Amino acid sequence: MELITYKAADLKRKGTTMRTEIMAGVTTFLAMAYILAVNPSILSASGMDAGAVFTATALSSAIATLVMGIIANLPFALAPGMGLNAFLAYTVVLGMGYSWQFALAAIFVEGVIFLLLTFFNVREAIVNSIPKALKNAISVGIGMFIAFIGMQNAGIVIDGATLVELGNITAPGPAMCAMLGLLITALLVAFNIKGALLIGIGITTLIGIPMGVTTYAGGSYLPPSIAPTFMKFGEGFAQIANGGLIDFIVIMFTFLFVDMFDTVGTLIGCATKSDLLKEDGSIPNCKEALLADAIGTTVGAILGTSTVTTFVESSTGVVEGGRTGVTAVTTAVLFLASLFLAPLFLSIPSAATAPALILVGFYMMSPIKDIDWSDADDGIPAFLCIIMMVVCYSISDGIMFGILFYVIIKAIKKDKKALSTPTIVVALLFVAKIIVDALPAWMA
Repeated sequence: MELITYKAADLKRKGTTMRTEIMAGVTTFLAMAYILAVNPSILSASGMDAGAVFTATALSSAIATLVMGIIANLPFALAPGMGLNAFLAYTVVLGMGYSWQFALAAIFVEGVIFLLLTFFNVREAIVNSIPKALKNAISVGIGMFIAFIGMQNAGIVIDGATLVELGNITAPGPAMCAMLGLLITALLVAFNIKGALLIGIGITTLIGIPMGVTTYAGGSYLPPSIAPTFMKFGEGFAQIANGGLIDFIVIMFTFLFVDMFDTVGTLIGCATKSDLLKEDGSIPNCKEALLADAIGTTVGAILGTSTVTTFVESSTGVVEGGRTGVTAVTTAVLFLASLFLAPLFLSIPSAATAPALILVGFYMMSPIKDIDWSDADDGIPAFLCIIMMVVCYSISDGIMFGILFYVIIKAIKKDKKALSTPTIVVALLFVAKIIVDALPAWMA
């Protein structure tokens, strides 16, 4: 592995410039900066110190994203993943009764396993085993998924009698602010304004001031101490000896499995959209990208936060033209800066980033045209991959349905050429996950 050096000629060859890369990095950061507020809020429910979690979130995100930019030279950013932080707080701690130190121990072991799997190219083989039709479907599914997240964050879509329904977009508030921002940002995109998503975030933040949506967060500009969570996972290992071994394995496997396929899906989706895939469908510097994820997860457990993964919001920077590691490095630097400017960054409301996320969905729809819908063998798994990602609110679940239906259909039709050994192994891993998830109900 070699450290990447960024030269103007190299950027030009990839169809980008330093200015474009930096703007893409800023856009990515603004789109995912909410994690700095949300992650401490969720993990504090488990008893973790919110200030320490904030610092751990910023540091682990910066470290992992720097690795992505400097070693993998890819425009993707990493941070503690949504969903897995809720699993830690509400399932492992509040539901199962274990300590947050126990959960961090499981995450640390997961990170070490990821490092080993990455060095032995196991995770890279999994990424490359995804059929081309499903790679395109993953990109489209992630686009729809992230658009749905944007709508939900702003209250445009809310819980209702029909599971989801339209929120109140006619009264001053987050939903109305986001809709106005969406219209303005869409016009900027339609007129091909450079940096449209970033400009849209700024304008929407300003629109939110008179509506009471944008408020100054306030607080100290010094980073909170990380001492309350630093290296505390060691205390969690003691609980394994007290009858917690089976639960520890199940919890660790859950963190590992969801993180693995969320990262695989995000890498494939963003690489497809940015035209970074090689002719054989593989991702350039895939091993290095997966190493960034593994390092982030391990470091995150040491610092005191949940599993670090490649963020789907990276697609906002890709849409802005990010094609190299400069985008990731820029995002990483802003995560470090956020340690000293937290009140300013936390003042950007989710309603302001929602328009960017929604329009990312529009941008990421383009690979759908490359799926052969006349071929049901590929079309049905691709469709299920897309739709299940959204309705299950999970990238990994979408990939699971796509892979399983693809393998089952191809196997029954005896299409041996379409089934590689890694693809079959991935399908078997999903079957194992289904069995593990069902064990508690079977044993009850």
